[in-house]
Amino acid sequence: MRHRRAVYLAGMAVPRSIPSTPTEAAPDVEAVDVSVVIVNYNVKALLEQVLRSLARAEADLNVEVFVVDNDSVDGSVEMVQAQFPKVRVIANRENLGFGKANNQAIDQARGRYIFVLNPDTIVQEDTLTAFVRFMDEHPDAGAAGCAILNPDGTFALESRRAFPTPAVAFYRVSGLSKLFPNSARFGRYNMTHLPRDQKAEVDALSGSCMFVRRSALAFTHDEAEAHRSAGHDPLDLMREGQSGSGPGGFDEDFFMYGEDLDWCYRIQQAGWRIYYTPSTQIIHYKGESTKKGELRYVRLFYGAMLLFARKHFRGQYSPVFEWLLQLSIVARAALTLTMNVLRRYRSPLLDGALSYGALASVAAWRAHQTGVDFLGPTLLGGVAPLFAVSTVLGIRAAKGYRRNHANRLGPALFGPTVGLLVLSATLYFIQDIAFSRVVVLGAFGVTAVLLAALRLVRRRREAAQALDGRRLVVVGPHAEAERLRTLLHDQPGSPFRLLGYVAADASAPPRPDDALKRMGGQHQLRDVVRLHQITDVAFAADGVAHHTMFHLMRQLHDLPVQFRIFAAGGDHLIGKASIQDLATPGLLQAEDALGDLGSATGRRAFEVSVAIVSGLLSPGIALWAKARPEGVAGRLRQRARQWPEVLAGKRPLIGRRPADAAHTELPDGVFAVPESLQPVPIRPDDLARTYSFYMRNRSVALDAEILWKALRNL
Repeated sequence: MRHRRAVYLAGMAVPRSIPSTPTEAAPDVEAVDVSVVIVNYNVKALLEQVLRSLARAEADLNVEVFVVDNDSVDGSVEMVQAQFPKVRVIANRENLGFGKANNQAIDQARGRYIFVLNPDTIVQEDTLTAFVRFMDEHPDAGAAGCAILNPDGTFALESRRAFPTPAVAFYRVSGLSKLFPNSARFGRYNMTHLPRDQKAEVDALSGSCMFVRRSALAFTHDEAEAHRSAGHDPLDLMREGQSGSGPGGFDEDFFMYGEDLDWCYRIQQAGWRIYYTPSTQIIHYKGESTKKGELRYVRLFYGAMLLFARKHFRGQYSPVFEWLLQLSIVARAALTLTMNVLRRYRSPLLDGALSYGALASVAAWRAHQTGVDFLGPTLLGGVAPLFAVSTVLGIRAAKGYRRNHANRLGPALFGPTVGLLVLSATLYFIQDIAFSRVVVLGAFGVTAVLLAALRLVRRRREAAQALDGRRLVVVGPHAEAERLRTLLHDQPGSPFRLLGYVAADASAPPRPDDALKRMGGQHQLRDVVRLHQITDVAFAADGVAHHTMFHLMRQLHDLPVQFRIFAAGGDHLIGKASIQDLATPGLLQAEDALGDLGSATGRRAFEVSVAIVSGLLSPGIALWAKARPEGVAGRLRQRARQWPEVLAGKRPLIGRRPADAAHTELPDGVFAVPESLQPVPIRPDDLARTYSFYMRNRSVALDAEILWKALRNL
């Protein structure tokens, strides 16, 4: 038997034929049906979910699982070792890339089939058995792939692909494949002209899900058939160290992207066929919208396409093809860079455009009133751009483009003021371009109104979104829905508003003690989503079978809803390209909690202002308290006695309760954070989370909100 390299063990429940410790004898190669290979890089929560889904998909198969970690720093290796003690972990000390890391596990794999799987996926309960059955029924298949679903339930186009021949590459790069997806010619790359539920022989599969015949890597199809005709099993020959002219593993010249395309090409060149089967499906939680907007993605993806063409098509096509492909890479990179700049600087660009338009509009109006032509090249090409740039720089100087200051009115007024001063000074010293003061003052006024109105509209829209939140429904048992409700309740500022849960059995009578509304059964999920305008559906991983989850996702794929997984026994929701952690970390270090100087100064100014106003009102509060000492006035009088300490800086306006000293170093405040952030009494173990949230997010706005709620509670 081939010598096996020593590996770390970590893992998941695998069949008894897999050794539970490194010292046990390794099973015979024929005893393992499937070797699952997962390359991980800093996606611990996603990795945990895919390992759990694989455990539910083993059925009667003998399965071994490899996790190759490319030097993650998020505790992925430790998590696997602690929770899945039978998964084989290869822990690299550097990021070796996708292909090379996969080869490390493939070299040690003992299964009849190798299942290359991404960590950001979830498999169905029948995925492994469906693949094994399909490959057994198609002995000419070197590899197979299945339907891959996006997190919103739609069909992922990379489930099946064609090789990037000159024509196919042109159709993809030019966008013709998107314009005519149903055309057998233009839609060839992603084979969008074929129904998704139709079995098909394809050119290539996605590296996120490839089920490969292990003997197809060592022998060509003809060699394997010749060995079988002679009475020899190719796997037995591989175990004895023999191999033929097979394609081998991944080409390690491809660091990321393209290696799956190249592998499928070499498998086909060895006489094997590549199939797409709709008999099963997986979910792939890829960050597609993010990564395709990055220059790194463009360089790696199209660079891999170019490397593939040079490797396999050199001499078959004109050098013009390679030149055109290189040109398309440069053009796509330039377009991506332009779009990134527009997205990143859209606020300054919009403010500048409004400022420029305001000055030009006022000048046009003034020209119509006086008959003097102000709209010459001097104004449009010099004065107006100067005003626009000065306005934007003024807003930037006032921190108006920071995330927490983007919708404040102060910077929106300060910017036009700077533009007015710069323009006035320029026109004063350069008399040759001086023109009507009415135009200058009018441009200032119109710009200030436009910029302020823009921020008020944004603020109102964000407030409406924050008030409504993301409307969430849980699909699963009541216990998991209640657990999620508790986690969301304990996390201040959560973007989700849990409306209720959808039960597996809608006929069961509601529990009288349910604090969470049961909105119907699973067969009513589509109606629930439509009628209640649900934005997010969370499947409880500990209570919903994956095949049921996939079925429901397909039913809702045409609705504007995001699908998430509520981790079994965990405290996070997994969605597209993100993990919403529902457990707030512990208290921050003191230097992390202080914030920047500007925000601290603003909070101090707010505290002083409140203290002064309260001091002025104190005599009236004292007279009111004499009449009703036990009422609101009495409680206000007790607070008023602390205003001198706030004014002197000895006590913060917002802080902890004296009884909570053990939970945070935050000083005692006049008003306590928990009284405002929590609608019900807080359990002692939740205080640290609440104070941590305040320390990470405190600002004048948050202090004012807490003060207002605290006064209402009085």
